[in-house]
Parts: sequence; structure tokens; C-alpha cells
Amino acid sequence: MEILKQPSMLYFAHGSETTDLSKEDIKKAVFEAFEKMGKRKKVLALPPDFTRYHSQAGYLTCLSYEYYGEAITDILPALGTHAPMSERELTKMFPGVPLSLFREHKWRTDIVTLGEVPADYLKEISEGRVDYSWPAQVNKMLVEGNFDLILSPGQVVPHEVIGMANYNKNVFVGTGGQEGINKSHFLGAAYGIERILGRPDTPVRKVLNYASENFAQHLPIIYMLTVVAKDENGDLKVRGLYIGDDHECYYKAAELSLKVNFIMLPKPLKKVIVYLDPEEFKSTWLGNKSVYRTRMAIEDNGELIVLAPGLKEFGEDKQIDQLIRKYGYLTTPEILELTQNNDELQNNLSAAAHLIHGSAEDRFTITYCPGNITEQEIRSVNYNYAPLKEMAERYNPETLKDGFNTMPDGEEIFYISNPAIGLWASKERFFD
Repeated sequence: MEILKQPSMLYFAHGSETTDLSKEDIKKAVFEAFEKMGKRKKVLALPPDFTRYHSQAGYLTCLSYEYYGEAITDILPALGTHAPMSERELTKMFPGVPLSLFREHKWRTDIVTLGEVPADYLKEISEGRVDYSWPAQVNKMLVEGNFDLILSPGQVVPHEVIGMANYNKNVFVGTGGQEGINKSHFLGAAYGIERILGRPDTPVRKVLNYASENFAQHLPIIYMLTVVAKDENGDLKVRGLYIGDDHECYYKAAELSLKVNFIMLPKPLKKVIVYLDPEEFKSTWLGNKSVYRTRMAIEDNGELIVLAPGLKEFGEDKQIDQLIRKYGYLTTPEILELTQNNDELQNNLSAAAHLIHGSAEDRFTITYCPGNITEQEIRSVNYNYAPLKEMAERYNPETLKDGFNTMPDGEEIFYISNPAIGLWASKERFFD
């Protein structure tokens, strides 16, 4: 099938700190972009899963189906290592789209390798912290499906593994394979999460860009990237939309995301309260965004309290869950040593990376208040525990406002209702 994709095209780019794109604005922009692309015969959509519900990727996928109709033959949620989406989640995130179009990404089996990023390149960009090669793996549907358009919608926002989420991460990690996911996660952890967060150019991003440029030019991928942030009333607003097929699309979105999703604080915070929506956060694998996105904001000997009513497990994947339970969240040197000495961590580097990311490095305390995990389980992975009912009564998510709050007894706290949409840091820690 002839590929109609044109190289280096930016079909739509609009956004600012005050932009408020309505659903009609987005629909008009998307349909105009599709018109510029020309007709397509067979289309694959790669939206993120329900953990990115607020990204507007669901709406972008619905618009794509509305425009292309029967030409969209397959929708492959970019699960990465996450659990498959339920019928309820699919129906809520993609209303009106037939469930028969959805496919499950099986990250351990259904993949092909497009090429290999050389070890000497990874060693150079990681400053010697890793020296392995990296396989550019994607779900085999992308290669064997004979598609003339692959749509990749999603949100650009600060991210703990790669610096800024989405773009080609949605392809090489979201639809990637076990080795590629493991090695990319560990690269970011070994380089240092606080050197990664909120940076558009990081070692992990450079590896993915290398793969895009050298191994994926034949794939007709178009990125549809949103920038979403809360306004002063706490309402989510689409501040930007960028549709294109190369790095320019991503960097424009990342530039805006840093302006609207990154909160720079004048001084470190003593106590931070984070609420995890039970529909989105059921594991620490996801819920530890409460740790990742606040760690540069919390002062030494400070405290993070996580209200997690939906928490029922540690890892979304059973093997990863077992490894988290076995080793727990420890300091970086401890996890690196354990990884060096244990084959099961060496063979699951994303789990090792997660254990590093979820650590407070003995600098501040992390207290989880779970809905469906026992105190013993929480303490076994080296977190503090507090009863959810008791803490939710004191720090009531229904009455707290995002940002600084003063409690009736005079205690000052900083409240975050959704850690997935931002990054918080104090000046001294971000620029260390």
C-alpha cells in the first residue's frame, strides 16, 4: 500500500498559557488537519489508556473515528506495562466507538524490533551510567497491519521516566516490548529522576528520537498532542493542540507544558497532601506519581501523605507486583546493588527503575493511606501507613483547594488533587 505521509509536516499548532480550546475548536482543528493529510484507506489509532483519561486523547480518538469511519480498522491502546482496559473504561473514554475495534497490546509477545540503538550511544548520553544497546520495539500491528495512517494522540506533560510524556514514547514504550520498556525505564532511573523531570531533552528522549529517525521513518505516524492544565478554579482546560509527524510538534507542546504544568515554588514544602482518584490510580506503579511529581518540592525531613482510596496493588503487572513486594522502595544505591546481584531485577529493569523512582532517598517520609491494601502490605514496601478514613477526615479532598491550605489548628499544608497533570519543585532542588 502506498504511504501518503509527507515528511516533516506540522498540520496544526496553537496554544498559549491562556488558550482555552473548546471541543468545537478541537474538532475543527482536527478535521482541518485530516483534510490536509488527504484520504486514507486503512487507519490505526494508538491512544493512551484510561490512566491518561484527562489527556483528551479519548476525544481525539472519537473525532478520528467520526472523520474516517470504516477506514479506522483497529484501535490499539498504548498500554505499555499497564493492565488492559475494561469495557467500562473503553466505553467511558471512547464513547460511540465500537468496542470491536479495540485490540490489546501484549508487551511480552506481540512485538517486532525495528532496529538497535548502539550501546556506545547510550553510554555517551547517560554519562557512562549504562552501556547496553536498546531495541526499538513496537507492536507488530504497526509493521504488519499495512496501515497508511497511524494516529498517536496524547498529552505532553512532565514525566518521571523521560522528562516530558508522550510523542514517540507513546509508540516505543506504549506499544513497546519487554526489553525496550525495561531498558528505557532503567536508563532514566540510572541517570537520575531529578535530572529528568520536566526536561524536554533527556537521555531517554534522545534514544527514542534516534529510533524515530533511523528505524521508523517508513511508519506513517501522525502525532496529536494536547497540553492540558487546571485554571484558577481547578477546571481542566486544553491550553494547546499540536498535530504533526516529527520533533517540532513535540517540542512546541513541551515548551507550553512547562509554562502551564510546572509549578515553581519559592521555597520547599513541609507537608504535601496528594489525592489519587480511585478510577485512575489503583496501584503504586501509577499512584507514585504523587512521589515523582512532588519530590523536588518537599523539604528535607518533610512529609508526603497520599490519600489513595482506589489502591489495591503495587504493580499493574503480576511479575512487577511480586518484585515490588519482595524488594520494596529503597534508596538508589541499594536498588542498584540489588539489581547487580539479582537476575530477576536484571531481567525486569523497569521494576528496578520503579523502585528507585518511588524512593524518598531517606530525605522525606512517604505515608500511604490506601483503600484496599493492608497496613502490613504498605509497611512491607518501606512506606509509612495511616488509615484512609482518619486522614481523609482531617485532609478532606472535598474541601481542600489545590495549593496552600491552612487547617483549623493552624497547620499549613500544600494540596494536590491530581499529580498526573503537573510537576512541582522548589527553585533550589530543580536547579541542583
